[in-house]
Amino acid sequence: MKLPVLKIDGTDSGKQVELEDSVFAVQPNDHAIYLDVVQYLANQRHGNAKTKDRSEIAHSTKKLGRQKGGGGARHGSLKSNIFVGGGRVFGPVPRFYHSKLNKKVKALARKSALSYKAAENSIIVLEPFTMDAPKTKQFLAINTAIKAGDRKVLYVLPENSANIYLSSRNIPFVNVITVDEINTYEIMNANSLVLIDGVQDVLAERNQR
Repeated sequence: MKLPVLKIDGTDSGKQVELEDSVFAVQPNDHAIYLDVVQYLANQRHGNAKTKDRSEIAHSTKKLGRQKGGGGARHGSLKSNIFVGGGRVFGPVPRFYHSKLNKKVKALARKSALSYKAAENSIIVLEPFTMDAPKTKQFLAINTAIKAGDRKVLYVLPENSANIYLSSRNIPFVNVITVDEINTYEIMNANSLVLIDGVQDVLAERNQR
């Protein structure tokens, strides 16, 4: 599959790039995509919810009343869950949600997601560019010129660029990542995928390893 390389003003640079069929034209595997997205979202969870049980409550351990003859139940401590301010029974505790996924499954999921975007003609290849300073207005003008859309646009850079990242940070529908950070969730969550020229070669090279 061949795509033209656009300049930042939206015009054709005259260059075309070849998207490797082994990465951008595979038979998509929906289940692999599902597994990878579920794993990614689970790994974002922190699981910090916590309540105190009766052993952690700051109350006296003195017995409230005598064992017999009080006319009621035999209470041993104010820390009991039946008292206001007592410990909670079976409350949430910090939990580890991290899970693992086979590397080959993750690679298949990533290629499947990229193939979906290629089939939908949602990939734009943009020539490399730099920004001298963080300018949101200038970045927005580039996005408009290349007709990337105004709903969930993902820019993939070959390497980190602080000025480009800072320029896009205040635009709610734009996300900028490097090729090292690309993942199935980000690809599937985007409506348009903007690859800076050279990223497609990195993705193809990784597929051959």
